Amino acid sequence: MTMGMDPRTVAELWKLQMLSRVDWIGAGNTASNRDSGGDFVSMLRTLLAGATAASGTDAVRLAADRTGSYLQAAAAASAYRTGNPNGVRTADGKPAKPSPNAARYEPYISAAGSRYGVDAGLIKAVIHAESSFNPQAVSRAGAKGLMQLMDGTARGLGVTDPFDPLQNIDGGTRYLAGLLEKYNGNTGVALAAYNAGPGRIDRLGISDDAELTEKFDLLPKETQSYVRKVLALRQSYGV
Repeated sequence: MTMGMDPRTVAELWKLQMLSRVDWIGAGNTASNRDSGGDFVSMLRTLLAGATAASGTDAVRLAADRTGSYLQAAAAASAYRTGNPNGVRTADGKPAKPSPNAARYEPYISAAGSRYGVDAGLIKAVIHAESSFNPQAVSRAGAKGLMQLMDGTARGLGVTDPFDPLQNIDGGTRYLAGLLEKYNGNTGVALAAYNAGPGRIDRLGISDDAELTEKFDLLPKETQSYVRKVLALRQSYGV
């Protein structure tokens, strides 16, 4: 497969393979992590089917673009490899499922998504990862509510009560929309900034999902897991 291939292409394939081998929420070295090489190659060949007109790194980029980004291509590899279409597993190794509590906040999510132009599935995935749909959740750092807004962020968004689901979802979605706009629709980067703060992302020189993939190991472990988890959960909420 590598005969006569541009070395840059090999590097791109290697990055995708390495990302695909990482368990989405750090569940450990489970049986699903074994024999990943052959499955990855099969998945990649499928992604590259029809891309023969392109060559070298361009072919790899085209394959990645078909699933949204380099990170999402890696997510597809993991889902393909494990047989889990959601691509994320709970601590006991079982596939994660959409929260039944999501329906309770559907009107607020739909309204905020329409108002700020953010996919409802992405909003649900963020809420799921942030608070498991618990409107009273408070983190050790003091983030509050469904979308885990810090007090300063909440004030800046006009949220007077972060425990009010309507205000929290509206404010959190508005903040997420701002990050998506700042990073030109690169979802992975926006999610990393939502978790780690845009200042840290900017200091690392990350502005798009390709750069995020290249510098992924420079992010805090928590942020790495967060980005993987939200991208995978988004699939379960019907992208």
